[in-house]
Amino acid sequence: MKFVAIAKYVRYSPYKLRPLANVIRGKEVTYALNWLSTYRTKRAVPVQKIIESAVANAKNVNNVDPSLLFVKEIRIDQGPIQRYFKPGAMGRAMPQRKRLCHLSVILEQKVKQV
Repeated sequence: MKFVAIAKYVRYSPYKLRPLANVIRGKEVTYALNWLSTYRTKRAVPVQKIIESAVANAKNVNNVDPSLLFVKEIRIDQGPIQRYFKPGAMGRAMPQRKRLCHLSVILEQKVKQV
C-alpha cells in the first residue's frame, strides 16, 4: 500500500533540495531519516518533516511499522517564483528571484520474500 505526504510552497529552491532527494530515493525510511538528521544544513529539515509526515500517515491509516517502509518516490517540483527588486549600482534596480518548491513523498511497504 502507498502512503503519501505533500508539502507545498516550501521556501527553498528546488535546485538545492534535489540532491538530498537523490540520496534517499529508494532507501529505507529509517536510513533516510537518520541520514537527514545528521546532514548539517537547514534545508534538510523540510525533507525530513515530509518523510515523518508520510510515516505518521502510514501508522495512523494501517498501523504499519516504519521499519517496513521505503521511499518509493520523492519529487521536488518547481513552485512559484517571488520576484522583487533590490537596489543596485548607480541607482539601478536589480531583479531578485526567490524560488519556492513543492515536495511530494510516496512510501511503500517492503514485500516479504517467502
